[in-house]
Amino acid sequence: MDALENLHQRVSIPLLEGPAPSPEQLDNIFRAALRAPDHGGLKPLRFLNVEAEARNKLGELFLDAASEDESLSEEQQNKFRNMPLRAPHIIVAIAVIQDHPKVPRTEQLITAGCAVQNMLLAAHAQNLGAMWRTGVLAYHPTVMDGLGLQAHEEIVGYLYLGTPARSRKVPQVDVEKFVSDWG
Repeated sequence: MDALENLHQRVSIPLLEGPAPSPEQLDNIFRAALRAPDHGGLKPLRFLNVEAEARNKLGELFLDAASEDESLSEEQQNKFRNMPLRAPHIIVAIAVIQDHPKVPRTEQLITAGCAVQNMLLAAHAQNLGAMWRTGVLAYHPTVMDGLGLQAHEEIVGYLYLGTPARSRKVPQVDVEKFVSDWG
């Protein structure tokens, strides 16, 4: 796939099924992540693979976090349990914030975000479906603790990966609505 075509045609795919990405496809995805712009070469990121039975364990962690905040019906409990089952493979993208005199926290978060964008593009280039998800469970202390995050780490998002269950039309955008001249 041509690089510009990949950029122009990538869309988020919320409906994913098996098969999951192959080890070679995952290697390409992680290699792309590590090419993100990175002021100071800090590599302020790390990733957790969640697949197979670990997705059920993540669902229980999501349920534990959600249950702390309110009482949930059985239907709501199942919703939280099943969230990680929406894809055969999930990558938890984590920003690892470091004290640095020239690279502020914000730039390190941007690097981690750029890494996830590169992962989305690498997935699309390999005909995989991908969806970057966040929400309250990306920021909940119980989830962060359950995933083993340290005080200087933050979840940037959950990258759901798999085979697209169906194609998705690429929305057209009017570039001129977003660009203006200055000066």
